[in-house]
Amino acid sequence: QVQLVESGGGLVQAGDSLRLSCATEGRAFSTYAMGWFRQAPGKEREFVAAINWNSLTSYADSVKGRFTISRDNAKNTAYLQMNSLKPEDTAVYYCAAQKFVITIATMPAYWGQGTQVTVSA
Repeated sequence: QVQLVESGGGLVQAGDSLRLSCATEGRAFSTYAMGWFRQAPGKEREFVAAINWNSLTSYADSVKGRFTISRDNAKNTAYLQMNSLKPEDTAVYYCAAQKFVITIATMPAYWGQGTQVTVSA
């Protein structure tokens, strides 16, 4: 079992930056892929970014060049650095974990409770 706790959301203005953190409890963190997904009001949950067990990363086209996912295996924590935020980035952001690999088509096994990110124009 893997427990995930997100933090770092908030209300910012367009163009600002935020860093989300996802702290995990459980064994063998380094063998898990970590992902970030988001869900805006009235929309389906969508893939944002993932970092696999071997640190290979992938991003949704909408955030490429603005968001960076990373992990610190010593701290059992994953991060999402979000720069140049836009109002359309407003959503609840969820951290997720899955053994080894997360792709855009993956439905991860473990989820956090979500953290709200609101970007004002």
